[in-house]
Amino acid sequence: MAKRTVLVQWLGHSDLRAMAASLPAAECDEIMAQVRGERAKNGDLGPIKTLVTTQHFDEVRLLSNYPAAWNKKYVSWLGRKAEVVLADLKQPTDYKAIFHFADAELAAIRNRPTWAEMQLCMHLSPGTPAMAAIWLLLGKTRYPATFFETFSGKSWITEVPFDLTIDVIPEILKNSDSYFQHLASQSPREVKGFSDIIGESRAIRDAVGRATRAAIRGVTVLLLGESGTGKEMFARAIHKASPRRGRPFLAINCAALPRTLLESELFGHIKGAYTGADKERKGAFELVDGGTLFLDEVGECDLETQAKLLRVLQPLPGEGPTIRTIRRLGDGKDCKADVRVVAATNRDLHAAIRQRMFREDLYYRLAAITITLPPLRDRIADIPAIAMNLLDLINGNFHAEDPSYKHKSISASAIAFVKRHNWPGNVRQLYNVLVQAAVLADGGVLERADLVAALGEMPENDHVSPKGPDRLLAEGFDLEEHLNDIHRDYLRRAMAESNGVKAHAARLLGMKNYQTLDAQLKRLQVTAAWRD
Repeated sequence: MAKRTVLVQWLGHSDLRAMAASLPAAECDEIMAQVRGERAKNGDLGPIKTLVTTQHFDEVRLLSNYPAAWNKKYVSWLGRKAEVVLADLKQPTDYKAIFHFADAELAAIRNRPTWAEMQLCMHLSPGTPAMAAIWLLLGKTRYPATFFETFSGKSWITEVPFDLTIDVIPEILKNSDSYFQHLASQSPREVKGFSDIIGESRAIRDAVGRATRAAIRGVTVLLLGESGTGKEMFARAIHKASPRRGRPFLAINCAALPRTLLESELFGHIKGAYTGADKERKGAFELVDGGTLFLDEVGECDLETQAKLLRVLQPLPGEGPTIRTIRRLGDGKDCKADVRVVAATNRDLHAAIRQRMFREDLYYRLAAITITLPPLRDRIADIPAIAMNLLDLINGNFHAEDPSYKHKSISASAIAFVKRHNWPGNVRQLYNVLVQAAVLADGGVLERADLVAALGEMPENDHVSPKGPDRLLAEGFDLEEHLNDIHRDYLRRAMAESNGVKAHAARLLGMKNYQTLDAQLKRLQVTAAWRD
């Protein structure tokens, strides 16, 4: 059965000039004074009347930003039934306004119950070039359409020889990091919900770009990264940027509680469920109904708890993706809650899956979208801003406790030191060092020696070995590989400090051109989404 054809088009100057030629002189002059241009010749029907005269359409819709009286005259002159949709456009070349209006009109058509039985048609000839461009954009993506054009009394179907979803978008998505970096072209502090995230480096912008896109959907997000990289801060930012921002946010550290207490925290319990359960208690899933639950260190859950989490995260037939079924400990009946889950771990879950320490099916439930947070050593250019922001927080906290406290600042030599240090404990370690230095330093300026002294009181991660001259000589030591490691480290530092711009990094390293740098990056297999 033939589909019902629905034509959507803008009313343009050419259409009004064609109509004006048929009107009395005074009315014609009134319209021509506004639309200007040459008067239409005898027999010129204009784009719209040419199309509806030469092609059949079951429904005609005219989008217009002209006065209502003109629209009424035009429909009468057109000689067939047509519905006019008034558009409030200040400028007929405003791409943003045109897009939003056209998108809303087409969405309303698509939402009709009979959409599956309709053929959407768009007329490219009338209106401004901006209007035609928006038709092409929408008609080749969200609202598949047949395109028509008219000229000199004739009309035809226009075959547009490309498909944005096949020919263009996949090319963009070949490098997903670059795609999400493009989404995060703004500073994180300018992105709604992410104002607490400090930094301008490519690595943090990529992470914010992915998180921003994830925030608007109800899908489960898994945050990966080393300890101290700010996973809970990112989880809160995702919540603030989501439609759930006005609902509760609750963080549960899965590594901080024994199994029974963790299950009670998550799912709740009834009175008498276990020794000490002297009253009924709601769990986290029920408490944050409508909000976001952050499961920190989810990789530390034992297999039994993992199985229960898997059951809660199992989608329910006919329900939304965030509707959860929960059963309290000791209870015989289920209840439901609407909860968006964000999980985090610093554990290698793929290795844990191979060792049968983490369920593969739970991983895929949690990792609908994964976001890897960069360690501080990959954000060298961000470290000064992060350090000064942390010191501002420390100064504020100390002053609130003791109004006589004198705010500390940080010297240039201290900033140079924090940029060179490896920071295996990431932002958390940097914060603790600054706290100790602020407490113990005598003067009002934190110097390099103050930070070195504070750092000396803190243990380094066992897995981090020195890369410089302090590395121990022992059996198995490979001088060439050790020098390559140092070489790689300087390449990474230069690329990080230059925000991935090879030409700038080459200058930092004293190289004559970026081609030399490019060759070394390839030889030493230092890879990322760099720019020339």
